[in-house]
Amino acid sequence: MSFDVYEYYSKLNGGDVLMSFKGNISSELISNVLEVVESKMDEYNESSKIRKKVYNVLVESLQNLYHHIEELPDEMNKEYGSKFGILVIRQEENMYKISTGNFISQDKVDVLRNKIDKINSMGKEELKDMYKFILNHQRLSEKGGGGLGLVDIARKTGNQLEYTFEKFDDIYYFFNLDVYIDFSQ
Repeated sequence: MSFDVYEYYSKLNGGDVLMSFKGNISSELISNVLEVVESKMDEYNESSKIRKKVYNVLVESLQNLYHHIEELPDEMNKEYGSKFGILVIRQEENMYKISTGNFISQDKVDVLRNKIDKINSMGKEELKDMYKFILNHQRLSEKGGGGLGLVDIARKTGNQLEYTFEKFDDIYYFFNLDVYIDFSQ
């Protein structure tokens, strides 16, 4: 049986949700999401430090979704849309959790897994050095920033990047990334 995207989305929507979305990821959506979240953070009377961190991590997360999302084939496009993604932002105990999800072709799973595992194995100074190295030595890819996004998220949150790859069919997996931002940081 394949992974059920809608069941997964329903599970993410439990608790104190600031915002959730499933559907086509577009530049207009990104602008709208940022406005809504900024407004919600104001309603929560969140400190400017936490608001800034959530906003910055959200921008990186949305850019990753937008730039790295795969165009789905026609048979999946009918059900999900061509640039399908999931975004859920919620408050959990003493932190915010930003969850993103999108389809990824099987041939890209190991590369992404290795990249995240490498980032997760690094300390604060190593992440800082890696960030500077990428900034100074890597060429920008056709999709954007040469691998800076995930490194930047790890640096800004100080937390591990949690992820899963759920097999959808013989070609696609569903990639989920959970990012946690502590109130105390």
